[in-house]
Amino acid sequence: MLWSGWGDPAKAAALPDPVRKLLRDLLGVREPAAPPATFGEVRLHPGALSAQVSDALCAAVGAEHVRTDDDTRIRHTRGKSTPDLLLMRAGDGSDSPDAVVLPGSHEEVVEVLRVCARHRVAVVPFGGGTSVVGGLVATRQGYAGVIALDLARLNGLLSVDPESMVADVQPGLRGPQAEHLLAGHGLTLGHFPQSYEYATLGGFAAARSSGQASAGYGRFDDMVVGLTLATAHGTLDLGRAPKSAAGPDLRQLVLGSEGAFGVITSLRLRVRRVPAEKVYEGWRFASFQEGTAALRRLAQDGPMPTVLRLSDEAETMVGLAKPGEIGGFQTDAGCLAVLGYEGETGEVAHRRELTAATLSNLGGVYLGPEPGETWARGRFSAPYLRDALLAAGATVETLETACFWSGIPKLYDAVRMVLGAALVTSSGSSAQPTAPLVMCHISHVYPTGASLYFTVVTAQTADPLAQWATAKRAVNEAVGLAGGTISHHHGVGRDHRAAYATEIGELGVEILRAVKDRLDPEGILNPGVLIP
Repeated sequence: MLWSGWGDPAKAAALPDPVRKLLRDLLGVREPAAPPATFGEVRLHPGALSAQVSDALCAAVGAEHVRTDDDTRIRHTRGKSTPDLLLMRAGDGSDSPDAVVLPGSHEEVVEVLRVCARHRVAVVPFGGGTSVVGGLVATRQGYAGVIALDLARLNGLLSVDPESMVADVQPGLRGPQAEHLLAGHGLTLGHFPQSYEYATLGGFAAARSSGQASAGYGRFDDMVVGLTLATAHGTLDLGRAPKSAAGPDLRQLVLGSEGAFGVITSLRLRVRRVPAEKVYEGWRFASFQEGTAALRRLAQDGPMPTVLRLSDEAETMVGLAKPGEIGGFQTDAGCLAVLGYEGETGEVAHRRELTAATLSNLGGVYLGPEPGETWARGRFSAPYLRDALLAAGATVETLETACFWSGIPKLYDAVRMVLGAALVTSSGSSAQPTAPLVMCHISHVYPTGASLYFTVVTAQTADPLAQWATAKRAVNEAVGLAGGTISHHHGVGRDHRAAYATEIGELGVEILRAVKDRLDPEGILNPGVLIP
């Protein structure tokens, strides 16, 4: 991926004229005073590994798989949150690992962890590098160095059990690689988060990822029926049956652990047959409240589409509801809902018919296939737009949460109010206060509740890092007070660690620390991430 932005540089998005006008006229955005740093201007942390540690790592995985060149270190520095990118664009590579180590087997992972535990070297498990919550920045203080443990060589489809409909895979497989290999067996995971093109299966598990088709296929943690976890002090092999009453399910302890307890080296995943048909369509609702009620009805009473999402009025107006048409402003757009159906042809047609009847009775207006197809085509393009907005002088970031249906209105209002107050800026020479643009959509639904995914755009101040840090602290507190969870699918990382401690309480924190002390007593695994 691009070292200071998202994805393939050749796919960088040009900023449409309507968006430039919105930034300038409504938000007071001005071009940055200084250009971004070039690759050669990035200032890295001085290498801190001793010769003894380097030799031991080379012995564990082979010298060619221990890399200390600047290019590799830069590309393993931080994740892809807005603060991460702002630091990289400023040439700040101070969080760079001292070395990048690429093991080729479970046994090599275990040996690397033993070496690092013995010499107190911090280890950051690294998949696709797509974390947006500070999940790839280890604490250096008190450690003899930091390595990134890149799992790219562990990228195989190990076996397929078509009778049980499960597949054994390695964690370094990226989303597209996994789908390609499974398609050869007529199978799919059906997991397509926005990070799909670059994120890995191990990362999906470690962060409890949720994809765009979660209404039909479930979250990634629903797909995991077994896994292997490597630690410096032993191996956990979990999941000998799809469900069990043999005590607490330790798989759930590993899922979402973000590399703080160990390194996932294999996964057994539930798979589905490749659908014969995929159909996407759009519906319009007069208000976000009306659309939310319709989604709740489908989630609770059915029928359930495979994809089900609803943009609020602001997101619909600006065009983020259809990322392939950014800037297509409509003043009377209401709220756009995108629905997708995947499955056998007859079954898809039946579900569409039943869903249409339900939505029509609830005030929905059918818009045809074009809005849904446009959304599907541009699904993975939104992060490229963020790069263009940052380059134009805007602070743009996303955050997500979830709660029960009865709490959605309160949570929605609380987050919008806090972001609006925390990110007010002065616009141009008039110094008139300018409110940020705050947009939201529901992207994952359950019988009992739903997620809210917010995007906020505002003019950068002289210190955009401090600007966002202030807003983030305020909104984290607001989410907790309004009854929401601090993360639905991005994870905890560093950014949510304090709020996570509040959410699970003092006893919950003590339980996490006890698990950490048993599996990682030296504290080398992703120190500073997840564990309060």
